[in-house]
Amino acid sequence: MAVAPTQIAPQAGPDETAVVEGLTLRAAVWSLVFLAVACIWIQHAGLISHGTQIGESVPVIPAVGAVIVLTLLAPLLRRLPRPFHMSQQQVMLVYIFLCVAVTMPSVGVVRMLFPNTTALFYFASPENDFARFQQYVPSWLVPHDPEVIRQMYEGSPTETVPLRPWLVPLASWTFFYTVCFITMLCVICLFRRQWVEKERLTFPIVHMMLDLSDQTGRRLVGGFFRNPLMWTGFVLVTIYNVLNILNAWNPAVPCIGRAYDLGQLFTERPWSAIRPLSLAWRPENFGLGYLVSTEITFSVWFFYLLLRVSNVVAVMLGYEIAGFPFDQEQASGAYLAMSVFLIYVARQHLIAAFSQALGLRRDLDERDEPLPYRWAVLGAIIGFATMVGFAVKAGMWGWTATVYLGLFLLFALVYARARAEAGAAMVWLFPFYQHKRMMLNVLGSAPFVRGENYSNLTIFSVLMFLSRGFYQSTMAYQLESAKIASEIGIKPRHLPPWLVVAVVLGLVGAYWVHLTAYYTHGANILEGGTTEGGYRTTLARTEFEELASLLKAPKPRDVARSLAGLSGLVITTILVTVRSYFLRFPLHPLGFAMVASYGDPLWGPFLLVWIIKTIVLRLGGMRMYRQLIPFFLGIVIGHYFVAGLVWGWLSIFNEMYRRYCVHFG
Repeated sequence: MAVAPTQIAPQAGPDETAVVEGLTLRAAVWSLVFLAVACIWIQHAGLISHGTQIGESVPVIPAVGAVIVLTLLAPLLRRLPRPFHMSQQQVMLVYIFLCVAVTMPSVGVVRMLFPNTTALFYFASPENDFARFQQYVPSWLVPHDPEVIRQMYEGSPTETVPLRPWLVPLASWTFFYTVCFITMLCVICLFRRQWVEKERLTFPIVHMMLDLSDQTGRRLVGGFFRNPLMWTGFVLVTIYNVLNILNAWNPAVPCIGRAYDLGQLFTERPWSAIRPLSLAWRPENFGLGYLVSTEITFSVWFFYLLLRVSNVVAVMLGYEIAGFPFDQEQASGAYLAMSVFLIYVARQHLIAAFSQALGLRRDLDERDEPLPYRWAVLGAIIGFATMVGFAVKAGMWGWTATVYLGLFLLFALVYARARAEAGAAMVWLFPFYQHKRMMLNVLGSAPFVRGENYSNLTIFSVLMFLSRGFYQSTMAYQLESAKIASEIGIKPRHLPPWLVVAVVLGLVGAYWVHLTAYYTHGANILEGGTTEGGYRTTLARTEFEELASLLKAPKPRDVARSLAGLSGLVITTILVTVRSYFLRFPLHPLGFAMVASYGDPLWGPFLLVWIIKTIVLRLGGMRMYRQLIPFFLGIVIGHYFVAGLVWGWLSIFNEMYRRYCVHFG
């Protein structure tokens, strides 16, 4: 049964009598306090002890914790003088700030920046030819002092950060990150009205956070924390996590675990080619999936199994190709097609916005927009040009930077759409690492090199963190912030400066988190590393090893992977076309794009919730569906509380976290 997005998660608009609020000093103070706590927490839990990645969740765990704390404290704060009161609007401004700021020190942003800019220098040896490429990395991007970089990886004898050599590189990267963020903000502001007001997307994550922060009880009868169904879901997921934690202490304790390997049921060829096939227990995807249309939940598990079965068919026909069916490459084509489709659907609004920005019309009401259309259009154009100019100044070619950064923005747009429409709580839900690889697969490496000059490819590798990390996910937070503002009455024009402050302060906190830990302990042994760094360092070394391999043998065009990308584009285009003619067609192109990107942790929860939701809608209709929403949201909040807040803090002090690692991304 297909249910339209506008039917499945009705959200009440702001109360007509409610006061529209802007940013206050008390919200700013609370934001800074929670950010400071989060930075200390991330440094110890995520970097030093490497227990849990609280900045990898969607929303980030510290932001969820802040909403819980401030909402529960609100009745007590109302007994104090008015400057101490925290309304729902102020609480959500704290939440908006933390979602962006806490993302900066996470595993997908700054933690990828440091190894990606320094590995070329620290790991250089006569065997790997890294020294050949050092000349192409400007000193304003990374310190060139060998001792500064050595101490970063091995620790400083004085355990102090040599700040002066880092000042210019950190200022340069702060500028680049901020420009990228502002450009994304300007782009998403041009799509806000189309998605929020015209298409009325469901925004499941916003739905959950508004229910959680509601202080009046109007969204849920009696309030979120007084709803028995919410507590039922909360208790069930608490039992799930507690049993897993106890099992980490004593394997004799029975538990469900984190996933069930269905692939073990298929042991003989050709059926063994269906592996890997695991049913992941992801409570956050299960709970939020209840708010997603059945078209998308059905499409996710259907296309995932179809991709797995396609490999079985290929083996039956005698084609055993490593990496087939090239899910990520298909996702690249799917995301590219989806971005074109989203722009096409919004073309009338975009043309109107551009016309108003150019002064050709003045009839569009801009009062609810975070940015006037003129600022949004100019910001998007100037911001993108500045991003390209930064890369060119570093040593990248203009056309390479334009295509690469253009793909970065297009994939960010589709990811924001996936969060708004499907609410999948997964920060890696895009074809990560594929922006650059797609270009090399199609063209080969030869067009990116001029003679013996490898400057273009060197900076291409330095900027790898943009495609392999999840900085582009902040566009989804920007869109969700605008939706929150329209729902509960926050002044929309207060959002852009507040978001920019969040990204800048988040970057400053991220630099402190990593540099102090690196020069105290040494990056080689942090984040689970032994003597040569953790996972992020391994990614950086691999990137530059692949770059060095081009000295010996240029990379040819990869026809198979290019065709996979083309097939993803064609499949998505067909799905879009069919759905435009047959409105009840059950397969959704966004479901295919999502599952091809990162379907392993997503398909199982969406399959289970699709079954449950279909039964609920058939037996009890929309009334029963709405009544059960608190139960499923309780599952999400309970999981974030126990596995994120409680286990996240315990992981700082105890080694048992290594036996029960909670992955939110």
